Amino acid sequence: MSTRANDGSERRGGRAGQEGGTGGRPRRDGRPGAGGKNTSHGMGLTTDPGHDSLVDVPGGIRLQKVLAAAGVGSRRRCEELIGEGRVEVDGEIVRRYGARVDPDHQIIKVDGRRIPSRQDLVYLALNKPAGVLTTMSDDRGRPTISDFLGDRAERLFHVGRLDYDTEGLMLLTNDGELAHRLAHPRYGVAKTYLADVAAPLPRDLSRRLITGIELEDGVASADKFRVVEQAGSRALVEITLHEGRKHIVRRLLAEAGRPVSRLVRTRIGPVTLGNLRPGTTRALTTREIGELYAAVGL
Repeated sequence: MSTRANDGSERRGGRAGQEGGTGGRPRRDGRPGAGGKNTSHGMGLTTDPGHDSLVDVPGGIRLQKVLAAAGVGSRRRCEELIGEGRVEVDGEIVRRYGARVDPDHQIIKVDGRRIPSRQDLVYLALNKPAGVLTTMSDDRGRPTISDFLGDRAERLFHVGRLDYDTEGLMLLTNDGELAHRLAHPRYGVAKTYLADVAAPLPRDLSRRLITGIELEDGVASADKFRVVEQAGSRALVEITLHEGRKHIVRRLLAEAGRPVSRLVRTRIGPVTLGNLRPGTTRALTTREIGELYAAVGL
């Protein structure tokens, strides 16, 4: 049924007519109303607020399925994130729940943070015990970090090294580009250590470490330094630095007059050792991986 308006044009009555005959009002979250899909007839393009120009990858995987597999959340939660405009593929915000993507070659981000979309990539944290070599094998039969990884099919890279006698957090992955950047001095990813040293501590120790101390291969300095505790002749200190030179923490503290008797790395960038037991591993969370990507510009 139609009525004639004062200007002589026809005006359709009813809700369907008001919405252009699509049979349903678009929902605020960008999904079609219950009455039907909001598409431009003959063009196959969405006309609801969720329209985007990303071209679907033939044979690709639905975006919400990729997000859920990466640990972002349930399939329903991932659909909500898409509808809220919080998901990007190759730099473009995508609002279509059915968008098909290639997780092996496209960069997918949630809230600006990249997610680990490739299913073949592994990201692990290891608490390396003292007396273990940072290598995958040793021709002299000494313990190596591979002894704690089980029978994994993937070829994993260790990110940087820890001295034979140093304990604590190591990252292992088969994501070669991420491993390379995390270890490269250019990106300056900060690392934090707990060191057991002799007490009492000089009053100017913090200032000297942060200002910089001359070593045989140049000046080295700490980003942060604090005393955790002092008891009798021993002190526990925390030192953060972004340098990656060999034995740098031990050399720096020794030059400051406080040789290290025990050293434990507790943090690499956003990843912390936490309560991970010595000789055990855990998978990094989606958030941790995204923050590592961000730290090195990936």
